[in-house]
Amino acid sequence: MTTAPALERVVLVRDLAVELRDRVLPELGRHAGRDHAGDAAGGDVTFAIDELAETALVEFLDRRALRVAYYSEDRGLVATPDATDVLVVDPIDGTRPALAGLESACVAVALAPLRDGDPTMGDVTEACVVEIKSGDRFVAAAGHGVVESSRPVALSRNTDLSRMFWGYGFRGRPVRPTAELLAELIDGSSVGGGTFELGSQAFAMTRIVTGQLDAVVEVGSRMIDDVPGMRAAFERVGGGQVLNNSPYDLAAPWLCLREAGGVVSDGWGRPLDDRRLLGTGHAFQMSSISAANPALHGQLVAAVDAGIQRLRMSAT
Repeated sequence: MTTAPALERVVLVRDLAVELRDRVLPELGRHAGRDHAGDAAGGDVTFAIDELAETALVEFLDRRALRVAYYSEDRGLVATPDATDVLVVDPIDGTRPALAGLESACVAVALAPLRDGDPTMGDVTEACVVEIKSGDRFVAAAGHGVVESSRPVALSRNTDLSRMFWGYGFRGRPVRPTAELLAELIDGSSVGGGTFELGSQAFAMTRIVTGQLDAVVEVGSRMIDDVPGMRAAFERVGGGQVLNNSPYDLAAPWLCLREAGGVVSDGWGRPLDDRRLLGTGHAFQMSSISAANPALHGQLVAAVDAGIQRLRMSAT
């Protein structure tokens, strides 16, 4: 018999995500939010709108969760000695779409036990993704599925790459090698399907939950590991930083999509469960291949393998 999810934990992640969304919503699309407020712990630019969201995060936790640590993009790990759990929070996943007033910006919140201070993705127990513009949300609990969703869970059954609707990311990634790696997938689906750069990993991955997309491919970290000289190209674009997806980008949408029945792996096709949850920089960053079904996922892994081989040949 399956036990019920821990309601108080589900409520905590949902309420935090909703409150952050409510605080950020009035600033959506405002040019004042584009002011640079500094550099995030993860290496990206901290915009004024990010700083507002981080302040709202601290205020919420001061009221609601005194024994819960948190890890965010802009501040890294903040923990008291008696903390038993950690919230992994991206207050605005898709800051640039938010600054432009577009739909593809989300709040992403995941919760895990601290486990001696070094939890992994597989330790995540609850997660919530809330779309800032619409307020639509997805809440998942490990082993219990998607326990709350503003839209029906409707995973695509498509297995045809030429009819695939899918997303990928270019922010902080060198365009030419990224496009070369994905060229066959982009060319093959650009007429019979559709390709999208949405600016938010959480938004893109939850589009698989709703059936709007079939897949999301983001393999920057694998490019660095497998292709000679690629790290320098990423650092050139990132202003000296490598800006691939970190655990705070992936933890919440990863749990939501996996609990919905989708498939998420790293860029080699391996599970993400053992990847460390708290940290930034290339050692913690994760490539990912997400798909609505196993058959499509297998084809995507093979296509990425072929793309990596092309890049390696061009680099020698």
